[in-house]
Amino acid sequence: MALKATIYKAQLQIADMDRGIYGDHTLTLAQHPSETEERMMVRLLAYALNVPADNHHGALVFARGLADTDEPDLWQLDLTGQLVHWIEVGQPDERRMLRAASRADQATFISYSASTPIWWAGVKTKLTRTERLAVWQLPSEQSAALAQLAQRSMQIQVTVQDGTVWFNDGKASVELALQALLP
Repeated sequence: MALKATIYKAQLQIADMDRGIYGDHTLTLAQHPSETEERMMVRLLAYALNVPADNHHGALVFARGLADTDEPDLWQLDLTGQLVHWIEVGQPDERRMLRAASRADQATFISYSASTPIWWAGVKTKLTRTERLAVWQLPSEQSAALAQLAQRSMQIQVTVQDGTVWFNDGKASVELALQALLP
């Protein structure tokens, strides 16, 4: 018998002062059986950091990610079906990253593992020829702290100011500072 995804509900209140984006978002996240709460919460972070101000160019939605190798964790398709933004968390190989950058107007990757420096050393020289690629590192201790906020039903305030992100669930607050590996 195949294992089923665990469903999480999240109410996000986003105040992104860096981009001038404010809004409330009701989200349903399906945690793949092989996915940790840490990875799922980094996907939620990726959503908060990349949600567009409006849906005139399509909405940012959770894709099949781990369940389908042809899809990222999140994507934004415009109203014609054109892929605008491809977003993944983890440490994919350079072929997948280049393919994403060639398919979408923008491709963003967020690595959150302690092994990020080793992974990045192996792929960075192969990614210099693309302009539509952004790679970020979330320190592993911060992603572990973010995972502690995971609950089946979450109400989270996300504040972004001067490149620093705060996740607050009313009981605990986590400060996050992503580092750009590739602008």
